[in-house]
Amino acid sequence: MAEANLLESAFVYLTATVVSVPIAKRIGLGSVLGYLIAGAIIGPYVLNLVGDPENVMHTAEFGVVIMLFLIGLELQPSLLWRLRTAILGMGGLQVVVTGAIATGLGTALGLTWQVALAVGLTLSLSSTAIVLQSLREKGIAGTEAGRSTFAVLLFQDIAIIPMLALFPFLATLSVAGDGAAAKGALAAYPGWAQGLAVVVAVGLIVLAGRVLLRPMFRWVAASGLHEILTAFALLLVVGVALLMQFVGISPALGAFVAGVVLADSEFRHQIESDIDPFRGLLLGLFFISVGAGINFALLIAQPWLILGLVLALVLVKASVMFIVARAFGRKTGEAALIGLGLAQGGEFAFVLFAFAKGAGVIPAEVTAPLIVAVALSMAITPLLLMAGDWAMRRLESGSGEDRAPEVEEGHHDVIVAGYGRFGQIVGRMLSTYGYKISVLDHDADQVDVLRGFGRKVNFGDATRIDLLRLAGAAEAKLLIVAIDNDEKALELVETAREAFPNLKILARAIDRRHAYQLMAAKVDGLERETFAAAVRLGVKSLQIMGKPAFAAERAGMIFSRYDERALTAMFQDWQRVEFADYQRIVRDRTALEEELLKRDMIALVGKSDGDEWGEETLEREAFERNLARKAKPD
Repeated sequence: MAEANLLESAFVYLTATVVSVPIAKRIGLGSVLGYLIAGAIIGPYVLNLVGDPENVMHTAEFGVVIMLFLIGLELQPSLLWRLRTAILGMGGLQVVVTGAIATGLGTALGLTWQVALAVGLTLSLSSTAIVLQSLREKGIAGTEAGRSTFAVLLFQDIAIIPMLALFPFLATLSVAGDGAAAKGALAAYPGWAQGLAVVVAVGLIVLAGRVLLRPMFRWVAASGLHEILTAFALLLVVGVALLMQFVGISPALGAFVAGVVLADSEFRHQIESDIDPFRGLLLGLFFISVGAGINFALLIAQPWLILGLVLALVLVKASVMFIVARAFGRKTGEAALIGLGLAQGGEFAFVLFAFAKGAGVIPAEVTAPLIVAVALSMAITPLLLMAGDWAMRRLESGSGEDRAPEVEEGHHDVIVAGYGRFGQIVGRMLSTYGYKISVLDHDADQVDVLRGFGRKVNFGDATRIDLLRLAGAAEAKLLIVAIDNDEKALELVETAREAFPNLKILARAIDRRHAYQLMAAKVDGLERETFAAAVRLGVKSLQIMGKPAFAAERAGMIFSRYDERALTAMFQDWQRVEFADYQRIVRDRTALEEELLKRDMIALVGKSDGDEWGEETLEREAFERNLARKAKPD
């Protein structure tokens, strides 16, 4: 009977996951919220399809252990050193200040200082899973704001470990617990003895990792059996977890330390790929269990308390992070995005609340409303990030809306809109040949830096017709659109095309979709920003692999010719059919094009030496192309 119940529960959990998580990701909520929603639906407060979620939680918590092990694997010294200021400065200050404010508020509301401190530290954490995924989806993970957000989240992930180590000591002093803080073999010993045991255990893990683990991984890998290496990685995580349980501390602490020890190992990527599926499955099960345990009866009974907690959490965290980001030199718009993006509670709040409740640190009547508040704050994260992205764009449209546009009037041959790494190359080439160019850039800091290097750069939003006219667009021959924002670039093309119909427009395309949009807007020419560089790298790769220089250059020309032809053909399909049909057409056309390309490459480039790669052959081919070009009717 128990086996039947187990199978039924597994079926319910898996069905809820398969249905809810894809829907949540499709509407922009992320996988973590999808798991929480799935758990809430099947939990005792909605459909009541499963029993006590606590029974599943014990198994699912191993997913948290694996996740912390993988986080430890990512902490390479080079990464930590490169982001040291943002990690230790911004991240450390955010956790300390937010934790202190939350602790003060908790104490003012009548909690003991131990409980208030545990709650404050837990609420200082944000959602790594939701925020990083959302930043990637919005395409801002590589910006300054995105890198700063990642650094703060990285510090928070690291801070979880000392929090897990600290909580048992709070329980030995707190009146909230019902029993001993520790549950391991050392539960009867005083707090200082338990702390000493933890230090010794961590030291053993570090020592074993340096002396034993790497040779053992090499020995196991020498067997050539992939599944044995996977089993050994899981054995490592389980063994460390058991050691931590023995000394009465969270297994996640030891798993994290073991991951850090192996961060520079040559087996790091192999270990990560082997055990990541287990992490995803068990961690998903953990979040489903948390969702099933959300007390909706409490939300209905005390809605103002829960909403007040959510509002206070978001306001305090957003304000603290905004001030910290500004203190570390981030622009106002970037600080707004960082603050709002990190204003929610994090997935590890569920881990820490569960650990703190089990260890006797925080009573259940305190954790229950906090868990609901954290879950709701995570649910509104997409809205917070949308608000932050809007605020950044609004505030960064000149890096200070109080600064007036600064545009030099006069006659110019070419206008370059956007003078970053792409626009500068184009502008310098044109200037070298004596053409008079007028440069417009909307980033005030970039303008000031370039002026410091002696460049003549105008400050202003190139999408404004009055500024374009002031820059000489009515008389200019050419507009170069080098803006690194696809929407703004498209807006500029449409604005300039309508206002200055005689102006030729060349544009920078961010990707293939953007290229299609620019082609639809009737630009006179475009270049995909990474295509030419990728082809050049492919040419050099062929040379490294042994192909003669002429053969490699010919391969690059052939590939470019095929891809440009495919871009034009697929643009017609992109305009006239639905996306699903477009995908099918692209698949079929790509397969055909690749087959033809492969045939031509083999025919023209497959030989490794001989006179066919001499200068005479290339000159003859160039001559034939010129004849063909002249034969085309105008």
